[in-house]
Amino acid sequence: MLRRLTPVLLTLVVVALGITALAARPDNGTHRPGADFVVLVGAAGLRWDDVDPENTPTLWRMAEQGAIGSLSVRSAHRPTCPVDGWLTLGAGNFAAWPGARPGGGCPAAGVTVERPDGIGANLPDQPSVVAHNQEQLAWGAKPGALAESVRCSVAVGPGAAVAAARPFGRVDRYAPTLPENPAELLGSCVLSIVDVGTVDDDDPAVRAAQARQADARLARVLAARPPRSLVLVAGVSDTDTPARLHVAIADGPGWTGGWLTSPSTARSGYLQLVDLAPTVLAVLDRPAPERAFVGRPAVTADDRPDDLRAAIEAPADADREAAAQRRVAGWFFTLLAAAQLALSVAVLPMLRRARRHAGPHGPEPVSRRVVAVVELLLIAAALAVPAALLADAVPWWRGSHAGLWYASVTALLVVGGTALVRFSPGHERTLGPLGAVAGLATLVVGVDVLTGSRLQLNGVVGYSALEGGRYAGLGTVGLGVFVAGSLLCGGWLAQRFRKGWRPMVMVAVGGLAVVIVGSPYLGADSIGAIALTAGVSVAAAICTGGWLTVSRLAWATMAALAVTIGFALVDLGRPADERGSLGRFLAALGDGTGGLTVHRSGDSNIQTLVNSPLTVLALAGAALVWLALLQPWGGLMRLFGIYPAIRAAMAGAGVAVGLGGVLGGSALDVAGAAAALVVPMAALSALRVLDHSTDRTLPDSGRPGGERDAVPPGGPDSPSRGGPAGDGAAGDGAAGGGAGGDGAGVGRPAGDGLAEGGADGGGRSAADRLAGGDGSAGDRPVGDGAGGGRLDDAGPVGDGAGDPGEAGEPAEPDRQGHVGSEAPNGPPVAGVRVPAQPTPASSEIPAG
Repeated sequence: MLRRLTPVLLTLVVVALGITALAARPDNGTHRPGADFVVLVGAAGLRWDDVDPENTPTLWRMAEQGAIGSLSVRSAHRPTCPVDGWLTLGAGNFAAWPGARPGGGCPAAGVTVERPDGIGANLPDQPSVVAHNQEQLAWGAKPGALAESVRCSVAVGPGAAVAAARPFGRVDRYAPTLPENPAELLGSCVLSIVDVGTVDDDDPAVRAAQARQADARLARVLAARPPRSLVLVAGVSDTDTPARLHVAIADGPGWTGGWLTSPSTARSGYLQLVDLAPTVLAVLDRPAPERAFVGRPAVTADDRPDDLRAAIEAPADADREAAAQRRVAGWFFTLLAAAQLALSVAVLPMLRRARRHAGPHGPEPVSRRVVAVVELLLIAAALAVPAALLADAVPWWRGSHAGLWYASVTALLVVGGTALVRFSPGHERTLGPLGAVAGLATLVVGVDVLTGSRLQLNGVVGYSALEGGRYAGLGTVGLGVFVAGSLLCGGWLAQRFRKGWRPMVMVAVGGLAVVIVGSPYLGADSIGAIALTAGVSVAAAICTGGWLTVSRLAWATMAALAVTIGFALVDLGRPADERGSLGRFLAALGDGTGGLTVHRSGDSNIQTLVNSPLTVLALAGAALVWLALLQPWGGLMRLFGIYPAIRAAMAGAGVAVGLGGVLGGSALDVAGAAAALVVPMAALSALRVLDHSTDRTLPDSGRPGGERDAVPPGGPDSPSRGGPAGDGAAGDGAAGGGAGGDGAGVGRPAGDGLAEGGADGGGRSAADRLAGGDGSAGDRPVGDGAGGGRLDDAGPVGDGAGDPGEAGEPAEPDRQGHVGSEAPNGPPVAGVRVPAQPTPASSEIPAG
């Protein structure tokens, strides 16, 4: 009865962990008091490296008094040209001005501003601009939504007119240039939007002059600001490719000091352009149009340094890092894909020749030295992404040759990680490298998430603030590596336990990973947590053996659906501005705008699938697995039969990364990142398993806990039979002569043969394991009672299941050069003779 209830109980545990992780919401900062007036000052192209106390003293003083941050100016067009930035500001959503942009740059946009009455203005193109954004663009933005939300607004300059125009084109009050004394104009409406110019020149001297001119106009605005007013300064757009981070300053009652942030970024010091419109309405205590705005009101965080120069250096350095990241990321993933493709091609002939054929006419095996080199290269390839993430702990982007510095740091980390795995305890065992690599990858990503995901923000294998998609938590690449690494760690650890405990171990490790991925305090990825829940359920269901049946798949599906429904109910119960992505999507379905979200996700999947180098990694990895590793000669089916928990972990990882990529709009990127870790380790483990596929066994008359007719390759006197151990440490199951373990031949490090020692104390044949057997305990020394007993005429006498904690004792070889044991009343009984590698293993059993 308890066995039948186990899947139900484990599913409930995973569901409870998933909902608990997703339900908690962090404090998003300190909400500041309102104001009677808001003056929004925009300068297209203004960056933090344009601000200094000598050239821009007004901006400097304002930054000293107010709250500051880095502004991501993402719009519906890449790059965000000035007219797109102003339009996005007024829409509170990602908008774009219609028209062709030859060369991908920012040509001058002809915005027509008519002044029929000398008070306000009219934009005759505004109705067509609104129709273009709502009918042809995926975000469904409504330009003019901000102006429609207040009774009266003022615009100064043509850019401000674009932001302040209502949907039908009317600007309430308009001035083409800033008056010498704008006090009366700024005090005539609760909202004023001022265009102080553009900072866009490549020449440092000209750019400094443009920034100085914008600073002088800002000084006039501050001198004439209304009482109890909030002044927001924003570098509202890019001016050319590539995109950059820009200035954001808030100065007013309650906005003194601190970093600017918002719930849309969940990162101190970062703000989006679409957050400015909700911020204006929140400060003026006006209701925001819920369906029109995608941003959130800005708040402040209090961890800013007291020294302004140090505080400004942080966003300026983040801008430099984000710009360098975009240049380096493309070639890094291209080189990674090329390297893994080359390794896949190199592994194919080795898989064909890895099996040690019996008899004198088998193919010549691959040189041990070549195998060792290829194994190291596979380990290095699997560690490339974690090393690239860790490389961002070094400020490589500050040098004059940023790409070269990054490549050097990453290469050193890859070499160091490979050496660490190579000399780690248990490396010679079959699953040793897999467990070590998976543990390192999970540790690197997990520690980064637990410490605030600082390495992923603007990191080469992380996410860029310039893209405006994510600012905190787990990114696409990090999710793929963490999901695959944590499930492989769970499988490796579960394989070391007895069969009945394996689902518990898998759920414990996977459940912790679900919490890390889904918690808003940590990974902040609700879709990733739901996908990982399904993967953990699949892994727990098949880690004891057998295949993924309909019933087991049903349990995994039910677990994912239960987490989704539970979190959706919790999220929908929150206020609109506190909901997560799932709650906002369900609310959009309720008000009829959910189709836009589905359309955006579909577009994102298609664009990512076509343009991302990670797609090549995913497809190449799938091809190697399907066309080679899963073939009868590929070794992976044998690995899965001997180690069912590893098979379960890889199956669960496939389910999780597939769901996470498609539902998250990143197509095969999550799968590609996971494949960069999993496929090299699968190939390495398959090579090691094939190397022992022809090791021979003898009957053991059915010792307790073991497979009948299975004897370790070391012969009837090997440690798993109760006799003295071979002359080396025991490995994954029964120890053989020489280096010992897993059917290894003399002089061969521990591997795994047909008679792997099971967690229940016995070896099982490969055929039975492939049929759903319980597999081996994997990667552990065999104890002195692993089926102990001596072979005599009456059969084996022993104490049953073995102790997985003790290694066998060294034995003395007999005069024939192989290990034997002495029967109680007769001469020694000969063991199986296993020739030294690389000579093909012999099937001959010497006479007694």
